Amino acid sequence: PPRTRRSIVSRLLEALEAGVEVYDLAQPLSTETPHSPNHPPFRMSLMRRHGDMVREDGSSAANEMFVTGGHTGTHVDALAHVSHEGELHGGIPTEEAQRGGRFKQHGIDAMEPVVCRGVLLDVAGLHGLDTLPGGYGITEDDLEATAEEAGVEVRPGDVALVSSGWSRNFDKGEAFLGHETGAPGPTEEAARWLAERGVRATGAETIAYEQIKPEVGHALLPVHRLLLVEHGIHIIEVMNLSEIALAGIYEFAFVLAPLKIVGGTGSPVRPLAVVDR
Repeated sequence: PPRTRRSIVSRLLEALEAGVEVYDLAQPLSTETPHSPNHPPFRMSLMRRHGDMVREDGSSAANEMFVTGGHTGTHVDALAHVSHEGELHGGIPTEEAQRGGRFKQHGIDAMEPVVCRGVLLDVAGLHGLDTLPGGYGITEDDLEATAEEAGVEVRPGDVALVSSGWSRNFDKGEAFLGHETGAPGPTEEAARWLAERGVRATGAETIAYEQIKPEVGHALLPVHRLLLVEHGIHIIEVMNLSEIALAGIYEFAFVLAPLKIVGGTGSPVRPLAVVDR
């Protein structure tokens, strides 16, 4: 109702006037951005430089072309990203959905912008570590203990962000990919724990939102199947959670909007956490 909308807008304006702090949860996109071997890298080049063409008034313009995969850098997975036994979430046959070279159902353009409550589950902090070891499997017990220590409850409609500290390795190339060491991530039981609480999305800092064991790579991605296919829960990957974890902020307003790439399986994003100053 109009009165309710005015009330929401008034409260929002009051919060902005009182002052808010915004945490940028995205990693930078550049030629050096580490990427999964299953997806294209990010590349950018200036197509026109200042001075290539100068207008009569002395002004000039520059522009670029960039090429990237939908799952490179900080990104969100569409429900079309993963199937199981030939079906997407809700039993939609993949053959029908992807006919024509783009997804008619569950593409990233079908994902609504997200403005909701967010919670941070700092599992690395729970264990007194800056970074969880490669290959560590984050369990249901880890998530329960982390939430209890932080004094937050994971509720239906939330976005739950799971910090392993792995974003500290972002600039280390192969160490971030973790092929030799593996990478920490949620196990199936941890993902099921989040699904049972009704989260709308969940995110982490690694290339794949999974426990990746040493030398195994992405041969099996059971958490993707469980979240995307079985429960229709979006996954956000390659996040930068270091700053917000260091600040000890475990509850915030979460903002995320994917690009409207028609029929795409994922999109680069710049998620934000907003808190009172």
